[in-house]
Amino acid sequence: MSAGEWIAAAAVVVFLLLVILVARPLIKLGRTLDEATIAIRKAHENSDPLFTGANTTLTHVNTQLERVDGITANAQAVSGNVSALTSVFTATLGGPLVKVAAVSYGLSKAIKARRKRKDEREGKHTRRRRGRK
Repeated sequence: MSAGEWIAAAAVVVFLLLVILVARPLIKLGRTLDEATIAIRKAHENSDPLFTGANTTLTHVNTQLERVDGITANAQAVSGNVSALTSVFTATLGGPLVKVAAVSYGLSKAIKARRKRKDEREGKHTRRRRGRK
């Protein structure tokens, strides 16, 4: 064999080694892409029940919120009724009760003042002597 043939044979061997070295990572990359495709497909298949469950949960939450809205409306109506009842009570009984309280306060002040004047006329110690007897 001539020198050119040896160089050509060496070049073929080097090229074959290069192809083998490059082919192995490409095969591994292909397997990785296949596994990724399978994982994506499984995730897509399993996402439908997840979304169905989420829709069911949202439906239940909306139902509960509607109930809470009803309760809130009823509570608002009750507070309005209590306010109206308080206003009626104040208008009908509040005025007379205030007048009765004022009269009783005035009477108690008048009775205390009368007793005080009576004690001053009789003397300070007169009352004490009555209590000891």
